[in-house]
Amino acid sequence: MSTAARFHFGEMILSIGFLSLAVILIGIDAIMLVAFFMTLEAAVLFHHSNWRLPIWVERILNLILVTPRMHGIHHSIVQRETNSNWGTIFCWWDKLHGTLRRDVPQDAITVGVAAYREENELTLGKLFALPFRGQREWRLPSGEIPEREPQPGEKLAE
Repeated sequence: MSTAARFHFGEMILSIGFLSLAVILIGIDAIMLVAFFMTLEAAVLFHHSNWRLPIWVERILNLILVTPRMHGIHHSIVQRETNSNWGTIFCWWDKLHGTLRRDVPQDAITVGVAAYREENELTLGKLFALPFRGQREWRLPSGEIPEREPQPGEKLAE
């Protein structure tokens, strides 16, 4: 769940200004803003958790909600899988935009960014500097491009 709280400090500072402007322009009540953020944070903590829900529970929840299994695919080192399952609370946004994937078993996912797998590159200082550097090609340090045979994206892998 700790990965849910690792936003870049610059992003957080910029979002405060944007959210403040939205609150002023739209006139959102303070209690509604608190309720929104509590719901958002609960959803983010849930789908970034390591919970392994029974497949029948996944099938029911995935009709509406983003689950840890579904969102975990978004953190895969396979680029096609990373570019999917962007939703935070509801999965219908990914259905609408054609980015929904449920075809990868939880145990088959390697979490991370392919180009940044070396432990010495994952220090706190280097991670803070990462957004200000050019992005590397999506390859493992060995030069290999991680791939997996795609299945129908709607299929829930068991």
